[in-house]
Amino acid sequence: MTAPMSTLAAWKPEQERLLTIEELPDLVGDASGELIAGRFVPMPPTGWPHASTEARVTARLQQYVDANPIGVVLSGEAGIIIRRSPDTLRGADLAFVSNERIAQASPAGYLDVAPELIVEIISPSDRWTAVASKLDDYFSIGVELVWLVDPQRRCVSCHHSPGDLEVLGPAGILTAEPMLPRFTLPVADLFRGRSD
Repeated sequence: MTAPMSTLAAWKPEQERLLTIEELPDLVGDASGELIAGRFVPMPPTGWPHASTEARVTARLQQYVDANPIGVVLSGEAGIIIRRSPDTLRGADLAFVSNERIAQASPAGYLDVAPELIVEIISPSDRWTAVASKLDDYFSIGVELVWLVDPQRRCVSCHHSPGDLEVLGPAGILTAEPMLPRFTLPVADLFRGRSD
């Protein structure tokens, strides 16, 4: 039995016309991807090491926010509006947004305020130029901290700006002061259960 054609496969990009954020759902349906300077960039599903690591970080952050209700945790490629004309919409693996910032966000749709913290899980197919471009976009809207988690190398790069970073290996402890007071997460906990 043949699988039905996805909306994305049926959609043929118009070379001359840039898309807007509002048009995106109707044109690409539930296809996974980002809108970068008006052009839709498809993103394939992630592998299991990525998904497992994302689940671990999400669980720990959500547990912290449940005990300390200072904001919200967003996961699953949450759409974040970066800029307009041409439109750029990035999908974050995971984000923390304080109560103060989320109160200023639109009540529905994509996030139109900057999260304080964004977590991206690096996949083996990710190119550094694309990752660096995403970092630049995040910091351009006021993100304060980005964790780039690399399951393959079992480390986390903590970025306070595109050029200000600290790399933590398995012995390191992730913190996010002052936005997440007293939050700690051992880097080794992110990769528990991995035999490779």
